[in-house]
This record gives sequence, structure tokens and C-alpha cells, in this order.
Amino acid sequence: MGNSQAGKTLFVAGGSSGINLGIARRFALEGANVALISRSPEKIAAAAAEISALNGGRAIGVAADVRDYDAVEAALKQTHDRFGDIDTVLSGAAGNFVAPALGMSANGFKTVVDIDLIGTFNVLRASYAFLRKPGASLISITAGQATRASMFQAHVCAAKAGINMLTQCLALEWGPAGVRVNAISPGPIGDTEGMARLAPTPEAEARIKARVPMRRYGTKDEIADMALFLSSDGAAYVNGAIIPVDGGSGCGDGGGDALGGLGD
Repeated sequence: MGNSQAGKTLFVAGGSSGINLGIARRFALEGANVALISRSPEKIAAAAAEISALNGGRAIGVAADVRDYDAVEAALKQTHDRFGDIDTVLSGAAGNFVAPALGMSANGFKTVVDIDLIGTFNVLRASYAFLRKPGASLISITAGQATRASMFQAHVCAAKAGINMLTQCLALEWGPAGVRVNAISPGPIGDTEGMARLAPTPEAEARIKARVPMRRYGTKDEIADMALFLSSDGAAYVNGAIIPVDGGSGCGDGGGDALGGLGD
């Protein structure tokens, strides 16, 4: 436990579980105030209680759907009213399912794009008025499917590609105000609901690990390490970057599958 985030505030969209909650835990242990949003009132209340126990009660949870701009904006205002200017925003809400394009409804495609891409725009756009300027760090969670076509993942590939380009467009537009916008692209991350669905058996898990050069899953702590770096003074000149944290699974011939994007 350190104090690198003492006096700073983190806002997390999709913060009730997985990678995003793991990042919230790390920031709380480093002294940050933390605000979390997610759709489920029960899950977000439980997550906020867990974070409060780590940082001395300086955490709030708000039930809000990232597809609802007004709800996201209201949650950000509540965060600002409680803690002041927001230093780090993490946009990590995501949806996914495995399906061929011909087996996917238009509504199913739209749902993932709405949660992932529209939700990311809503979170980042609505946050701007409440940020510390200069000095704020905005972080999107993307996936390898943004740049590598994957079977049965047309919806996710399209949404994540949009997130990557949105990240870089906002980096261009908001950089002059001292607001940095970057994205983390996780590979297969252990102990997440997504990987449990993607690799439900030891055999399936072994096949995925065999396609990762480091021959293992990543951890939520390793994603949190990158988020912490991107929020630090050490990353003061990092803007518009899409950073893989994937053990090398995006390299070479092994990149055409759904190794990332389900681990959040």
C-alpha cells in the first residue's frame, strides 16, 4: 500500500467486477478517492463497500448505464460534488458474446456497440467538465480485436476499433488542455468472468495459454499497474497511445482469435 494517489480521484465506469474493479482496488490502496458506476444497484453497492474498506470510506457507487448520457453525467457531477476535480477516468464497461455474423441479430450487434463504443464516448465526453485541467488522465479499455479480425466477434471488433480511434481523436483535441487520453488493450486475463466463459475447461485454458508467448494468463494486478502508470507523472508525455498488456499474444500469427476482450 502506497500513497501515489493521495488526494486524487478516480472515476470508473463498469466498476462492479473484473479488470475495472481490480483497478479501483489498486487506486484505493494508493490513497485515491474512488467513484464507481455500473448498471446493477446491488453489485455497485457491494463494490463501493469493498473499496470504502480499503481507502477509509472515500468511495461512492452510483447505478448508471453507460448508454444513458444524462445518467453518466449525473454520476460524474455527484463525484465532483463529493471529491472535487477528477484526476483519472477509466471507461471499461463492455459487453460480449460469441456468435457468427449470420447468427447475430441486428439488436445483438447494436447492444455491444452501444455499451462499448457509445458508452465510452458518453463517459469520456461527459467527464470533460469535471476534470482536473491540466493533469487529467482518461483511460479506455479496448481489446486486440480492435486491430485483428476475429471469427464470431464482428460486433466486438467493430466496437473496439471505434474505441481506439475515439481515444486518439480525443487525444488530439484535448491534449492542448493538458488532458491525456490513452487506452489499455488487455490480453487474456485470469480470474475474470470473460475468461471463465471463453475457457470453461482445463483443456480450453491450456489451448489459450499455448497461444500466448508468455504461456500464461495475465492478472488484474498487471492491468492495474498500467492504469496506475498512465495516471502518474511518469506518463506525462504519453497521449493517444493504445497499449497492449497481453503477454505478446498480439504478435505474429496467433492474433486472429478472441484472446482479449472477454477478460473484463
